Amino acid sequence: MTELIQEIVGTLLFYVLFFGIGFILNMLIKTTWLPTWLYIIIVLPLGVWHFWNPELSWLAFIGVFLWPFIAGIGGALSSGWAIRSLRKNGYRMF
Repeated sequence: MTELIQEIVGTLLFYVLFFGIGFILNMLIKTTWLPTWLYIIIVLPLGVWHFWNPELSWLAFIGVFLWPFIAGIGGALSSGWAIRSLRKNGYRMF
């Protein structure tokens, strides 16, 4: 039961973390989809490299780390959509 709670909390934290980082990067650098590409190119390979355990099967690895990785990419995409809609509605950041 505690593993399930940890998985849920970790997934939510990944979403919030990458939404926040992506939103701040979008405000400062003014590129809408840069955080998404950075997540795909840098964070996913580093996450797989760091958490990969040779004793773990590929299916078990995907089962444990799939939801946080999906939540992270969802947070990065959500930040891009949020900034794009804010800019479309006339808001300017810096």
